[in-house]
Amino acid sequence: MQVSIFEALGPIMIGPSSSHTAGAARLARIAAQIAGRPFSRVSFGLHGSFAKTYRGHGTDKALLAGALGLMEDDERLSEAFHLAKERNLRYDFYELFLEHVHENTVKITFYHDDGVSEIIGSSIGGGQVVITEIDGFALEYHAQSAALLLTQRDKKGVISKVTGILAEHDINIGVMKVSRRARGDIAYCILEVDTPVSDAILTAIRACDDVLQARAINPV
Repeated sequence: MQVSIFEALGPIMIGPSSSHTAGAARLARIAAQIAGRPFSRVSFGLHGSFAKTYRGHGTDKALLAGALGLMEDDERLSEAFHLAKERNLRYDFYELFLEHVHENTVKITFYHDDGVSEIIGSSIGGGQVVITEIDGFALEYHAQSAALLLTQRDKKGVISKVTGILAEHDINIGVMKVSRRARGDIAYCILEVDTPVSDAILTAIRACDDVLQARAINPV
């Protein structure tokens, strides 16, 4: 069995638990990148162990700090409530139950001027995370590599055009996963790539017919 060194030793971090603090901060920070635009409020729905121990382990502060963009080893994690107040960011935490998910799971809702983004993810140990749902689309993204996120119409040839643009710019695709609500409806595609996607490439992809939204994330 292969075991990551991060699972054995854990990350460099602030706080008592790699799952409940470091992983929580990283999870929320990546979720904010996925949301991809400013937000005035963020809501955290806590499941399982997160719901039962979040105050004692500082998970609430870690999640909020991550949403604010702080790294898991940032000494300001404990000041997250104060930092949010300085930025006029409203936030709340509540308990919820989700089926068939990891015990350390959170549903993060970002409130934007033009709508909301909902992201579900889990802290799975050693500071590692997995994103399992974005805006209602089921997927699996471990945030170990850069990724291209697409919202598109579920039509033939859309993905082919996008992958063609990536090939033209010598970007290799490691993993591709597509989720759709119904045949011919809206689909969500995540392409994990070996190198970051530039703004110029994003512009070309956004110009493709039936691509509704495209954004890139480069997790640290």
